[in-house]
Amino acid sequence: MLEKFQALQAIMFAIEEINNNSNILQNVTLGLQAYDSCDVLQQNVKATLQIVTGLHTAVPNYRCIPNSSLTAVLGPSSSTQSMTIAHILGLGRFPQHRNHFDTYQRISQWSTSPLLNDRRKFPSFFRTVPSDSFQSRGLAQLVLHFGWSWVGLIATNDDYGQQGIQLIRQDIVKAGACVAYSENILMNQPDRNAPHIVNVIKKSTAKVVVAFCNEADLNIILGEWSRQNAPKKILIASEAWSTMNLVSFEKYTNLLTGTIGLTFSSGTLPNFKEFLNKINPFTSIGGDWIRIFWENTFKCTFVHNLNFTSALETSEGECTGSEKLDKIQNSLTDFSTLRSPYNFYTAVHVVAKALEDLQKCPEGKGPFADANCADKWNFKPWQLLYYMKKVRYKRSNGRELYFDENGDPPAAYDIVNWQLSPEGKIQQVKIGSYDTAAPPGEIFAINTSAIVWSIEDHQRERCLLRQIAFGMVFALCISCILAKTLIVIFAFIATMPDSNFRKWANLKVSYMVIAMSSLLQFVLCVLWLCIAPPFPEYNTQSKPGIIIIECNEGSPIAFWTMLGYLFLLASISFIVAFLARRLPDSFNEAQFITFSMLAFLSVWISYIPASLSAQGKYMVAMEIFAILASSWALITCMFFPKCFIILFRPDMNTKEFLMRNNIYKR
Repeated sequence: MLEKFQALQAIMFAIEEINNNSNILQNVTLGLQAYDSCDVLQQNVKATLQIVTGLHTAVPNYRCIPNSSLTAVLGPSSSTQSMTIAHILGLGRFPQHRNHFDTYQRISQWSTSPLLNDRRKFPSFFRTVPSDSFQSRGLAQLVLHFGWSWVGLIATNDDYGQQGIQLIRQDIVKAGACVAYSENILMNQPDRNAPHIVNVIKKSTAKVVVAFCNEADLNIILGEWSRQNAPKKILIASEAWSTMNLVSFEKYTNLLTGTIGLTFSSGTLPNFKEFLNKINPFTSIGGDWIRIFWENTFKCTFVHNLNFTSALETSEGECTGSEKLDKIQNSLTDFSTLRSPYNFYTAVHVVAKALEDLQKCPEGKGPFADANCADKWNFKPWQLLYYMKKVRYKRSNGRELYFDENGDPPAAYDIVNWQLSPEGKIQQVKIGSYDTAAPPGEIFAINTSAIVWSIEDHQRERCLLRQIAFGMVFALCISCILAKTLIVIFAFIATMPDSNFRKWANLKVSYMVIAMSSLLQFVLCVLWLCIAPPFPEYNTQSKPGIIIIECNEGSPIAFWTMLGYLFLLASISFIVAFLARRLPDSFNEAQFITFSMLAFLSVWISYIPASLSAQGKYMVAMEIFAILASSWALITCMFFPKCFIILFRPDMNTKEFLMRNNIYKR
């Protein structure tokens, strides 16, 4: 309701702006007849006949106010309903008081069906939004840009959904990608076939789902998705729901975060905010609608107009009319992105520009028979149609609007990404554009680094865990080796006469060495996480068209400090083991520890210059190799000799053998 009320106010704002500007239309005042169709086809037909008749009572085949020129008809929103209205206005002939037939202009700000491009059926149909054929190419381009080769498609089983999804499928398959499934949202069923659709999505391995549907149908699908606890996917949104009211989607924030979609280009409407804030339920035009809107917005009731109210049950008091709209936060007062109102505003100005061109026709040089111009005060709809086809209007966003042979404007879309705000609410952020009128190479532009993906939540934790786990596990491992070496040395020294090391040769000392060595590494890791933690980063440079999710270390200094501490522990273990080389052979593991630490240090010393000369996946591959190689070096050098004795020399694994070899090496 708020969106359509805002659109109506945008039309009234444009008309008021034009009427107050003597430079646009001289001695001409634009008027408005508005009808509420409630999105019902029958109501739309009735309203159309009333507009053509000129009275509140529809009288087919007759116009009751011949001296008042019907210039154009704006709306409705549905493509299906637009086709019916366009047939009435474009193909239906309405006799006037003179012996001729008229064709009325029909301008749409929402209808996007490619079927409306047929000029034989809809010769006077224009729209300020692009056809779905452009949108389908844009969505396919979006899929192909990221290299997604395995995608799912869902669409409503009406003209909008079926034509759109068919065009997307053609472009995707033509580019070499594959469609995992294509499911229809059955609008004639209460559950929209949601259980089956979500089950297909859940079982499919496709991570990307293109949804060509409207807000209401998607809401049902998301509800079932949430009930089945299906895994998250990357959703690609058509313009019908990519910028819809987010309030109804808040409970599905977890599913929708990361969604990417196309939406109509937005623009600015200077002074529109002030115009809305001046609305008064008692003095403004359209009082009945305004009072209904007022009661729903402020949760109050007009006691003398109970027949208008729709908020009685939640009413918090009596409406006074002095309530301030600028104190309300909803989609009506959200001026961050004006898309739908902007298109309605543009439609009114396009009609005004065509009327202005008609007025400025030089006498004797007109485009009609015998070089005549149209009668400025009693022109025919087909004469205005001529100027509509040639109109060129400069919009506030810098783009020029004109119509091609099908009545379509240049296709210009914003690419938006659904992200979480700092307050935890979902918001739509512009990350690129798709503009068919742009120079080659700039038609499709997207800022990949500004995208927040639905999979980022897990990736961030993985980045944090990856480096911290690496540092802590290796610190613990080397600390254990160091503690073992120290205890062995203390134990043999303690057997000497007058030795004071007996108190050091116990498990408590080894536990303390392990704890202290690991604690220092833990402190370094905590400082790293607090100052500059690792985070997921999107690499789009390594492979054009492919996004590689990498872990940025956050602070290179912290990473190398952690690695340097491991190097220090390994060096101490190596030195201590080397000094213990003269212990008896049967008890001496120092040589094994020496070899393991030597291999460990060799691997990581080699890693340093190699990592500085590599980037991207190659750097990750080298880090993986270094971790595996150093791990296997520790395991092999420490445990392979023991396994060899157990399996192949069991005679050396006896108490007698150990007691016979208790002599120090010289």
